[in-house]
Amino acid sequence: MSRPASTESHPRQPDPAPRRKNLAGPGALLGGPANVIMQLSLAPVGRGVVESTVDSGRFDLHPRKRGRTTLTYLAVAMLGTEEERAAYRAATNTSHRHVRSRPDSPVKYNAFDPELQLWVAACIYRGVVDSLNYLYGPLDEADADELYRESARFGTTLQMPPELWPADRAAFAEYWDRKSAEISLDDEVKAYLLGQVVDLGPYGRLEQLAFRRLNRFFTTGFLPQRFRDELGLDWGPRRQRAFELALRAIGVVTAAGPEQWRLYPLNRHLEDMRRRRALGKPLV
Repeated sequence: MSRPASTESHPRQPDPAPRRKNLAGPGALLGGPANVIMQLSLAPVGRGVVESTVDSGRFDLHPRKRGRTTLTYLAVAMLGTEEERAAYRAATNTSHRHVRSRPDSPVKYNAFDPELQLWVAACIYRGVVDSLNYLYGPLDEADADELYRESARFGTTLQMPPELWPADRAAFAEYWDRKSAEISLDDEVKAYLLGQVVDLGPYGRLEQLAFRRLNRFFTTGFLPQRFRDELGLDWGPRRQRAFELALRAIGVVTAAGPEQWRLYPLNRHLEDMRRRRALGKPLV
């Protein structure tokens, strides 16, 4: 039997349920720094961050605000309504319009460049897949294809046109191999990533003492070997085994609990964005 026609005056929002089942909040939290490193390892993205004049969005100046903005973007891209995605796009564009290379920049870049947004989206997708595999085991083919299609939203929530997303997972693998061969870290970007992202440079001394070794462990674990080599980060079979055991234990606990456990902190940041929007506060 066909469904009755909708009598609503506004278009029906896409059902976020398929995307909810393929998101892992703990992976986004623990793997976030590694994903930042992957994104910034492409020279135009890395230079765009270290040269940014938008002080309010700099991780080295406002680490908690930057972390909130990034996690909120992931939550809105995959779980938000189309209206919320448009609102967050507009808010992000306010900052991004100032992120463009200067005449003396060693490489040319523009935060509105769809090709650079494709790279960022590709890194996020790769991080999501790795997180799910480590936490819960490999996806079956149907779920893997579904996740891949939906992950285009990591780019289309900004200016990336849908047709720029590689057609399927095989095409993505070719794209990933080609772009990974292009990664290059100059001394300034490398120092930024090691000092600020890996070793928690923007945080206070007590926070560094409490979390720096843990952050370095998970960050290095989530990085593909090509990126570890670029940063000179040591790794080996024993650390890999400990990394996998730790994540699988987290996966067992979160899979046994309510959905909120698996989605945290993405669900919290989506709720925070909705409160901010309702109160007329800045979203980024």
